[in-house]
Amino acid sequence: MGGFGSGRKFGADCTEYCCSIDIRRWQREGYLEPGCYVNWQWSRNGETIAAISAKVETGRLHLIYKYRRHGDDWENLNYPVRLQTTACRYGGLRYWFTCPAADCGRRVAVLYLGGKIFACRHCYRLAYKSQRETPDDRAARKAGKIRDKLNWQRGILNLPGLKPKGMHWKTYHRLTKKHDDYANQSLIGIAAKLGMEL
Repeated sequence: MGGFGSGRKFGADCTEYCCSIDIRRWQREGYLEPGCYVNWQWSRNGETIAAISAKVETGRLHLIYKYRRHGDDWENLNYPVRLQTTACRYGGLRYWFTCPAADCGRRVAVLYLGGKIFACRHCYRLAYKSQRETPDDRAARKAGKIRDKLNWQRGILNLPGLKPKGMHWKTYHRLTKKHDDYANQSLIGIAAKLGMEL
């Protein structure tokens, strides 16, 4: 794996900090046809940080990559991951990975590199970043999403902007009220962490 090590950059046990393979995306891109050879890479700030190849066969694919841990020698890995399918309600098939970790075998859409092999988030005990948020962080994130909808500058300490052109006043007032509620929740939480009273 192109120097990314164990995939736990920053030491956080969150899915967002691991390299991942999403079978739904590979299916949309048409990569799951038997005989297909996939080259996939991850990048950060425009720089490639890791890469993997996969050879697709009927009912499975082989993951092929190099791995090293904490400066050890590079190890070439090539192992199969079984594929499962389920029928879609309106026709067609949906593909799933079968987690290759020992004693797992879960049917999952995403595999993560949280160690030497790609496995499901349950095997690596990975949480979603939002599950690690404090209530005030969550409120600030939600306020930020509303600021994006309103085309306001990000950050709850910035002044509010104008109503976006074409937005109904009723919608605008509803969103600004929700924004203000989230911003206040976040500020109260920050103040409590700092031992201040609002």
